[in-house]
Amino acid sequence: MLTADMYERAIEGDQDAIEEICLATWKPLYLFIYNKVQNREEAEDITQEAYIKSLKYLQESTFPIDNFLSFMKTVSLNLIRDRWRQKNRSRVSINFQEINPEDVARGDEQNDIAQRLLLESALAKLSQEQKAIIDLRIIKGYTVAETAKLLGKTEGAIRTAQYRALKALAKILDESAQKGQSNPKRRESGE
Repeated sequence: MLTADMYERAIEGDQDAIEEICLATWKPLYLFIYNKVQNREEAEDITQEAYIKSLKYLQESTFPIDNFLSFMKTVSLNLIRDRWRQKNRSRVSINFQEINPEDVARGDEQNDIAQRLLLESALAKLSQEQKAIIDLRIIKGYTVAETAKLLGKTEGAIRTAQYRALKALAKILDESAQKGQSNPKRRESGE
């Protein structure tokens, strides 16, 4: 159990107190983060960042922290959100005066069909287990627990298999996109 004295010692820079706090809170914090990001390396990185920010705050602030683990979970959620924002930042400038709605609608329909065919082709390259997990979790919307029960696996095995299946699917789609960009005649003949 962490005591107020231990926090006071950590604030003063006592390495033993900091180590005790880390040992007492590491596992629940790491599991909390891993549950959010589903990636071991990323969870480890975020856990380290959360400790750095939390301990720095603890040393610089005079505001008392009643539940340090809850505070660290909040810090880690903010770090996760920051990472997601950074990954999703892509700015595209669009000139709406140059867009013909009829061409866009026709192009969207063709693009939807092409994307669907590409996705079906990529899914066909996955293993049966990967297809089943993506079908149940992503397409049909089953929970991890429901999927695990249907497939006779543990929830952890389902999460791992889903992560690997999505990663394999993304790789196949990336390779397909790169092939499409490297062969412009093939794309022109399809239009």
